[in-house]
Amino acid sequence: MRAVIQRVSQASVQVAGEEVGAIGPGLLVYLGVARGDGERDLAYLEKKILGLRVFEDAAGRMQHHVVDLGGGVLLVSQFTLFGDVRRGRRPSFTEAAEPELADTLYTQLRERLAASVPVQSGVFRAHMDVRARVDGPVTILVDSRKLF
Repeated sequence: MRAVIQRVSQASVQVAGEEVGAIGPGLLVYLGVARGDGERDLAYLEKKILGLRVFEDAAGRMQHHVVDLGGGVLLVSQFTLFGDVRRGRRPSFTEAAEPELADTLYTQLRERLAASVPVQSGVFRAHMDVRARVDGPVTILVDSRKLF
């Protein structure tokens, strides 16, 4: 699993012109699921997202995580995180998981995160308009395969 995580002051997602999710201060998480991803990847991403210390303390140091902040998470599915452009100019998505697996793990991550913080999400496999006011900017890439 791969996640691009951005610290935001606000973020929202629309589908067909209708807002389906929005948060104030917190994390915008773009999630990609790869073939073969499973429980270990899910647990790793859950722990990283909730524990990522990217929010500043009074001294301006990144010491706090989203739970400390009382912030939210906007989770957006993004299979294009597994786009391979090493050959040619058109991305290959052969590393991305089949939609059934990806949807299952996306839903499970959303539910696990929601046990600790407010979570909003996009619509799986929909064309989405994501808007964010990125704070910092702070953008972190987390890849569970770098762990194994």
